[in-house]
Amino acid sequence: MLSPRGRAMCAAALAALTSASLITGCTTRAGAATGGQGPARFERQTLAWHSCADGPKDAEGTALDRAGARCAEATVPLDHRHPEGRTLTVALTRLPATDPAHRHGTLFYNPGGPGVPVRALALQLRQAEPELAARYDVIGMDPRFVGRSSPLDCGWPSVSIGSAGTGRAGFERTVARARDLAARCADHRTELPHVSTRDTARDMDVIRAALGERRISYLGSSYGTYLGQVYTQLFPGRTDRVVLDSTLDADTYGPDQTAALGPAVTRALRNWAAWAARRDSTYGLGSTADEVMESVGELDRAVARAPVRLGAHTVDSGNLPQLLWNVTAGDSDETYAGYAADVRVLLRAARGDGAEPTPSLEQALTGLAAPDTDGSFAVQTASQCADRPAASRDPETYYRDIQAHRADDPLFGPLTRTVTPCTFWPAAPAEPPTAVRNDVPLLMVGDTGDPAAVYQGQLAAHRALRGSRLVTLRGAFRHTVYGGLFAPRNPCVEHAVNAYLTTGVLPSRDSTCRN
Repeated sequence: MLSPRGRAMCAAALAALTSASLITGCTTRAGAATGGQGPARFERQTLAWHSCADGPKDAEGTALDRAGARCAEATVPLDHRHPEGRTLTVALTRLPATDPAHRHGTLFYNPGGPGVPVRALALQLRQAEPELAARYDVIGMDPRFVGRSSPLDCGWPSVSIGSAGTGRAGFERTVARARDLAARCADHRTELPHVSTRDTARDMDVIRAALGERRISYLGSSYGTYLGQVYTQLFPGRTDRVVLDSTLDADTYGPDQTAALGPAVTRALRNWAAWAARRDSTYGLGSTADEVMESVGELDRAVARAPVRLGAHTVDSGNLPQLLWNVTAGDSDETYAGYAADVRVLLRAARGDGAEPTPSLEQALTGLAAPDTDGSFAVQTASQCADRPAASRDPETYYRDIQAHRADDPLFGPLTRTVTPCTFWPAAPAEPPTAVRNDVPLLMVGDTGDPAAVYQGQLAAHRALRGSRLVTLRGAFRHTVYGGLFAPRNPCVEHAVNAYLTTGVLPSRDSTCRN
């Protein structure tokens, strides 16, 4: 099992891959036609609850069973606008409130992604937040095509197109990889337009009705905040208490959303550099933040000159920015120490010292070179491509953008600004992007240094969600601030969220917490 830092590293790597590699493939276990019956039949369906373990080797299912969870599969239309057509299966788990006498209702949880199975993470949330667990039945729904829901897999041979690096040749490699991944999904044009967040939100509402709930509460983090915003926009009268943690700007969410993230990640990198400088006697990377950043610059220049061997792997200008992106895994001492150890090893390798990878680097490099065995990266890309078309289908547009930002975004810009498979996607979105503008009461929490949900985007979402209150954590450089699952806890944020979920009373005004 991964350590907390390992899980955070995986989450950060996932974000890095999102910015520069995705796409979605597509084989769907679809049901037979429904003979013209309308959407009400899905809402009236009876969920057949059963044990969650799928055999004795199913560790996730066994853990859910031990926690008292029950699992089920809901039937939903592939295309909600045409419910008489093909159907999909959506897998979910229900973890009952631990204090039934004070149960308030049902809370759906989505920790982010897209393309992330939720069932096991719903159990982790319940274990991490006993106040929430006491009052709510927690629902973990594997979104359509994810986890144990109907699959969608294009058989990608890799999970990453990588960074465009320092020159034209590197950019052309990303174009070729992105084009190839997109082409591998071409046989699944029928399914691809329906991997959208709008359809996932509609699936949630089908399950809400099947559960017999008039309204549901919701907790979403990262991408889960976008799903939450779309749900509140489509079904504003069906929400109770809603919490959005590290909120994405709905007006920019899509395949090009990460194009401008490089400067935010660089600020997080500099915060780590200041931390490492205060510990120069331990890490030897420099006694000032500038000196530590120069060490990173030395590493970047070295791999640009020639690829570097690290154990059985090669580090070059295509994958180094993805490894360095792991500074977004969090700002705790433990996470920063692990990141500093990784940078030291990479520098030793660049200097020809015959270094071996740390366990986290071994895991990251192995993962970047591995095939997309479960289709999760394909689903992640397909979801983004279905939510909003790529900004351009002309690769030269992306190359010009990279070149224009060589000076102000030199390290991460070639990763976040290059083409994605959506540039060449074989299917257009079925619907326009969701315009989020509503008065639904909800609580937003986030931090000013978030490298993935930049604070200006959080403020834009706050303005669009006119019924929201915002609790801002200042002085932190982490992505997600509630629950302690992917970042350190902050007592002030914890109190604000738990008080709202317990009482249903929003703060009277926006407020600030300190790291």
